[in-house]
Amino acid sequence: MSAARGPTVVTDRAAPPADPRRAHRRALAILLLCTVLWSTAGVGTRFLEHAEGFEIAFWRCLFCAAFVAAVLVVRHRGEWIGKIAAGGLAAWASGAMWATMFVAFMIALSYASVANVLLVMAAAPLLAAVLGWVVLREPVPPRTWVAIGIAAAGIVWMVREGLSTGGVTGMAIAFAVPVAAALNIVVLKRAHASVDLVPSVLLGALIAIAVTLPFAWPLSASAGDLAILAALGVFQLGLPCMLMVGATRHLAPHEIGLLGLLEVVLGPLWVWLGVGESPSASTLQGGVLVIAALVLNEAVGLRERR
Repeated sequence: MSAARGPTVVTDRAAPPADPRRAHRRALAILLLCTVLWSTAGVGTRFLEHAEGFEIAFWRCLFCAAFVAAVLVVRHRGEWIGKIAAGGLAAWASGAMWATMFVAFMIALSYASVANVLLVMAAAPLLAAVLGWVVLREPVPPRTWVAIGIAAAGIVWMVREGLSTGGVTGMAIAFAVPVAAALNIVVLKRAHASVDLVPSVLLGALIAIAVTLPFAWPLSASAGDLAILAALGVFQLGLPCMLMVGATRHLAPHEIGLLGLLEVVLGPLWVWLGVGESPSASTLQGGVLVIAALVLNEAVGLRERR
């Protein structure tokens, strides 16, 4: 006795593999958006009335933490605390790197000129490339080494008029920023496949709050200051950092570090447009050099991938 066979129904069909080139382009666009948002810090702080230094870092991180926590609650409901715990050591390591980046830049400005601090930022893509190559075995194309050199030269040319021989302490502190950024990229790339590291941004903000509050007290920010700092905490810090966590999955470490230099280039542009502080000719010339290096590197890379 045989049973009649009906039409075969496929109930568990494997999803087609994602197009890596499309994923790369999307991640590239997201990272570019992140650099635009990061670069608004300078123009935002120009409108502050009372808050400065450590207090800026404190309020900015406080609003960042509140925003990221709210996103996690909406996304994961009652399981959001478990998502933080699930990150384990990788989440805390990444959080420590975020906290270092959030705080070290502000501290460095207390001991060195803006030009000297920005000069140190030029080391970011080189450190990311070297760490990615050593730890993750991510190959660095020759074109990218050339682009890193050109971009670094562009940063030096941008800030050359404001450089000084002093401020060694501030520059040493500032060096913690590109080091932390490179280490964070390695942590994110290594753990991304198995762990959601968006909560690490929250952990970083909480660590930064604990570090900066004693130095920021007593707080003096006005209501207008708080509104500006809330916008910076959400749109200049929380949102782009969360977006970057996802973008790192499809971008090489050297690529992330190199594109991050756009923050240094765009910062003076927003200050110019927002408060009328005209950049010097060398700032514009160096910025064009940095952008040209980034565009050429990505254009050649896109051609190679095709």
